[in-house]
Amino acid sequence: MEAIEVCKSLVSVFLGNYRAYMSNRIAMALALTMLVLNGGNAMAIERPQYDVLASTDDYEIRRYDSYIVAETDVEGTYKTAGNKAFKILAGYIFGDNRASEKMAMTAPVESRPASESVTMKMTAPVTSSASADEAGLYTYSFVMEKKSTRETLPLPNDPRVRIRVVPARTVAVHRYSGSWSEKNYAKHERVLLDALAYDGVSTRGAPISARYNAPFTPWFMRRNEVMIEIEREAQGAADE
Repeated sequence: MEAIEVCKSLVSVFLGNYRAYMSNRIAMALALTMLVLNGGNAMAIERPQYDVLASTDDYEIRRYDSYIVAETDVEGTYKTAGNKAFKILAGYIFGDNRASEKMAMTAPVESRPASESVTMKMTAPVTSSASADEAGLYTYSFVMEKKSTRETLPLPNDPRVRIRVVPARTVAVHRYSGSWSEKNYAKHERVLLDALAYDGVSTRGAPISARYNAPFTPWFMRRNEVMIEIEREAQGAADE
């Protein structure tokens, strides 16, 4: 009988972990599916406006207007942090707010390391040793619709969600396709940072990952970007 009880306990723990895992996966899928369902396809969905100031083979220099985001900080690995963040932020735009208001999903979904330790790890050269199991703090952001203001957006019920105005800024952006794995992101982050260093462009802050597509989009059709803010006086380097 004791062995049976132990088996029952193990099964219970397994089922509990499996339900939590599936809940996170479903939340992520639902949130990103809205990128397609709200506008027919990802390209039809509202995105922050920008002007291309210069371009090279490896990156574009863009000037973005100010926009508003709903964001949250989550702790986890590069692979697991996104699942937690999507569940929190999707709750806010799907009605978990003081006004019970449902909002449209926009693109891209942005993420960046929120701690110095993660920043150092993310900007290191890609090596054969995987770092996907290293936990850190990440900030994920959903861009709000252009019509939204701090005054008109409903207050979140979840204290982990905050509303922030992203000021107008000049950024360098490297676009790529493929999987959302840490290895693929780190490879393209390194392409951007190396190209900027070679061109003498000064950067500020941590690189940002931007995803534009739903998770079921084939990897070769995905639009992914790495972006980082640059010093405005340095933007002319790409024109030379």
